[in-house]
Amino acid sequence: MDRTEPILVELPVELLTPRLRLVPPSPGDGLMVNRAIAESFVELNRWMDWAATMPSIIESERFVRDSAARYLRRDDLPMFMRKRDTGEFVGASGMHRIDWNVPRFEIGYWCRTSLVGQGYVTEAATALTRFAFEHLKAARVEIRTDVNNDRSWRIAERLGYTLEAIMRRDTRTATGALRDTR
Repeated sequence: MDRTEPILVELPVELLTPRLRLVPPSPGDGLMVNRAIAESFVELNRWMDWAATMPSIIESERFVRDSAARYLRRDDLPMFMRKRDTGEFVGASGMHRIDWNVPRFEIGYWCRTSLVGQGYVTEAATALTRFAFEHLKAARVEIRTDVNNDRSWRIAERLGYTLEAIMRRDTRTATGALRDTR
């Protein structure tokens, strides 16, 4: 892999897990994403800084198209979690805050409220961790979570990630409050 030109990094069309297809965003996915955000907004607003307000369908489609472009440029590697058997949208994950020079990736994730607690996010994060180290030759993969989001940081624990630090008041929540990050 040529680390000087990330756009030339070959990526598969999808990553498969036992129950999921992880696929990059595509134009037209905005309505599907918007419905999942609407269903899950109370939880997303609590934990995700990007969920300060409920987006319109147009804003969700704009986000999806921008995400697809960022994926193609390798600026960010967003992935949607979809059930393998039905195609149902489960949530979003991917590798963010990429530094191709290291290479370093941060795995992020959210799951629609009706499917939380069924292991989908753990399954996706496991596949992305493996993909980062084996295919992208990552030197470092991180998962950063709000210290109060037990469900999220326990995923990192289950996957064997090491808690390196708790960064005090390092970012703001969607409501503007300062948060600590694991």
